[in-house]
Amino acid sequence: MNRINKILALIHIIPWAVALVILFGCVLIEDEPFRPKAYLIGLYVFYAHLFIFKKYLNKRKYKPYFLYLIGIFLTGSFPFLIFAYFIKQEIRVWVDLLVYYGDSIPIVFTFIIFSSLVVILQNLIINTFKKEQLEKQVINTELVYLKSQINPHFLFNTLNNIHTLVYTQDPAAPEAMMRLSSLMRYMIYESNALTVPLSIEINYLQDYISLQQLRYKATPIVDYQVEGNTETCHIAPLLFIHLLENAYKHSPSRLRPGSIKVSVAVKGNQLIAIFQNPIGNRRANILEEPGGIGLLNVQKRLQLLYPDRHRLDINKTDEVFTVELKIANFQKQVNEKKPQLLYN
Repeated sequence: MNRINKILALIHIIPWAVALVILFGCVLIEDEPFRPKAYLIGLYVFYAHLFIFKKYLNKRKYKPYFLYLIGIFLTGSFPFLIFAYFIKQEIRVWVDLLVYYGDSIPIVFTFIIFSSLVVILQNLIINTFKKEQLEKQVINTELVYLKSQINPHFLFNTLNNIHTLVYTQDPAAPEAMMRLSSLMRYMIYESNALTVPLSIEINYLQDYISLQQLRYKATPIVDYQVEGNTETCHIAPLLFIHLLENAYKHSPSRLRPGSIKVSVAVKGNQLIAIFQNPIGNRRANILEEPGGIGLLNVQKRLQLLYPDRHRLDINKTDEVFTVELKIANFQKQVNEKKPQLLYN
């Protein structure tokens, strides 16, 4: 907002400086006593035309604009005639009236041109900023939509798991509900921030793993590794959950300890996250499943949040499916800004 105001003010000042220096300094006003009065006339013409341009021409009201423009020409030129007749006493006959009136037209016309340029440039700057803000609003709306998709998608799968525990009267069901409560608290309240500490996002993944672990009793099926300083780093929230969920969903029904491997590493300004799982015999291990969100959601959010700063590699062999995400300069502000109004 401050930057826009400075640009608009600069656009407003430059034409005045040019007009005063060039027109009155060496070209149009040769009579030294009349120069101060000419400044006032220029001031009147400039702002009067600025007003009618914005009020009528910007709104395509051409008839009132041209009527007022004629009035500005007449009233702007009239003081030159008064000066010539009463002060210099150069108008002896009415024929001279047209001569002096014609001589005043370039000055009046110059200030009209300059005020027109000011309005045109101001409109150009304002429209450019409005276009940028509209693009940001579209991006933010799409990000909100993508993030809102995560919650019901994850909740649906988790509630199915808990339903199984309750149906079988598993004593782990109450603990599962507590884990789910913790996860929902993060998704509803904390994930609305622009970025969150990487350590909190990692804890979110750990809670999810603990919730899924209830299905496998005491057998730890996830080899979860964290490397580097995660306490001072920040990242966009809910960025990894689909990749982790995919690793569970498309693994075999029976898993050996450490079958699913998850690693999150901070190396300098680069974040590297790897999700690897064995391939099961059921339907293809693909994130973009019919009716799901999966990879398309992840890819779209990465394109919006980290444009030209991320790389998502997907590798599949006969036995293992691996997703590797790299984000360069991930500490740099993400491309998600709240739109600001140009004017209150």
